[in-house]
Amino acid sequence: MKAWQCSVCKYVHKGDTPPAKCPVCGVGKEKFVEIELDEETGKPVAPSAKKPKAAPAAQAEAQPTEAKAEPEPGPAPEPETGFEKIKALSIQHHAHPVLVHTPNGLLPVSVLLFILARLFDAPLLMKAGAINMVFVFLSMPLVLYTGYLEWEKKYQKADTPIFKVKILAAALTAVACAISLIWLWISPHVLFTPQGWVFLLINVVMVAGAGIAGHIGGKLVFKD
Repeated sequence: MKAWQCSVCKYVHKGDTPPAKCPVCGVGKEKFVEIELDEETGKPVAPSAKKPKAAPAAQAEAQPTEAKAEPEPGPAPEPETGFEKIKALSIQHHAHPVLVHTPNGLLPVSVLLFILARLFDAPLLMKAGAINMVFVFLSMPLVLYTGYLEWEKKYQKADTPIFKVKILAAALTAVACAISLIWLWISPHVLFTPQGWVFLLINVVMVAGAGIAGHIGGKLVFKD
């Protein structure tokens, strides 16, 4: 049976023809390339790992040996700048999946602390939630930038719905985080005012955005 791999997210499809649309990232069938799978592991075989078929001995003896022409040297590649090396390393070492654990881990804790502070009239819990939110806000520029680099380099800037939703969810999370911190700075006791429920609603939307972006990221990584 033939196997086809999505050139964007690396999803592997088995069948005589590629699917009309990638079930993971949503690109069209033109982005699929035919590949070979290892019979033991079922994983794609790298082109360099394919063993060339040996020619029959009689045929090999009959064919005269020809001197191989050495390829002409092409233009030397331009040296990478320090910034380009940093970007390449961030993709190679999965900087975005690592950094994204900061907002995904701290945001739910912050919102839980805010809810408890509102319910039990506990200013100390509100301060703890605000401190967590500060760390989230400081991490967001790197999270968003490394996410953009992954989309640009790894996923070829695919503009399918799944990437649009992920980008929108990430932007919503960042904006809601900024609004929450500015509101707390202007009105430190907003949780204990009639507008406190609006503040909490913004934070719940922020956690939902982070959850959606994280879910899509996991789908792209694990291909399920």
